[in-house]
Amino acid sequence: MFVTPPLFRGRIEAGWRLAQRLEREAIGGPNVLVLALPRGGVPVGFETTQILNADLDILLVRKLGVPGHEELAMGAIASGGIRVLNEELISHLGISMTVVDRVTAREQQEIQRREQLYRDGRPALPIRDRTVILVDNGLATGASMLAAARAARAQQPKRVIVAVW
Repeated sequence: MFVTPPLFRGRIEAGWRLAQRLEREAIGGPNVLVLALPRGGVPVGFETTQILNADLDILLVRKLGVPGHEELAMGAIASGGIRVLNEELISHLGISMTVVDRVTAREQQEIQRREQLYRDGRPALPIRDRTVILVDNGLATGASMLAAARAARAQQPKRVIVAVW
C-alpha cells in the first residue's frame, strides 16, 4: 500500500506556509485580519499572523450534524446568526425542519458558551473595510467555512480570503 506523506509536519508549519503564500500575493499588514476557526484553525492562524504582521481573532462556527450521524454535516452556523443548510441532504434523509431547528438551537448555545469562554468579555475585532483571511486546518463538507465566509461578508470587509491547510 502506498501512503502519501503529509504536506506539513504540523499546524505551525502549515501556518508558515500559508503566510508565505499570502505574502507572495502581497497580502499582509495592519489592515489584514486573520479570523481563525477554533480549534484547529487557531494555531495555524497564529503562525500566519506572525509572518503577515496581521491582527488575529476568532470566528466561531459549528457544524450541524445529522442526528445519529453527527459527523455528517447537514449544515453549519456561525457567530452573527448565520446558518447554512444542505437542503438536498436534509430532503434526501427526510429530516424535518423541527429537527434542523433543534440541532441549530443546541449548536447556537454552544457557540454562545464558547464565545464567553474564548473572549472573556473582549469584543470581536472590527472587520469592516479590512482584508479578512479565514483560516482553518481542513475542510470536510465545506459547510462550516461557507458559514464563516457569510458571517464575515455580513460585516462588510474589503475582501475575504479562505486559507486552509
